[in-house]
Amino acid sequence: MDNTTVVYENSGWWLALAIVTAGLAEMKGRRRWVWFLLGLLLGPLATALVVAWARPNSALLR
Repeated sequence: MDNTTVVYENSGWWLALAIVTAGLAEMKGRRRWVWFLLGLLLGPLATALVVAWARPNSALLR
């Protein structure tokens, strides 16, 4: 098996995970595009961070 084949086979899952990460981030009041890009770069780690971190406190942001 060629390394290029492995990358192409797994890229669909990586992209899907980045989209899921962006959706979770938006539900928690975070910026969708930032977390989509982080999901592309970090993959499962970005998803775990979005799930583990609490929603930002809107009172502190004002």
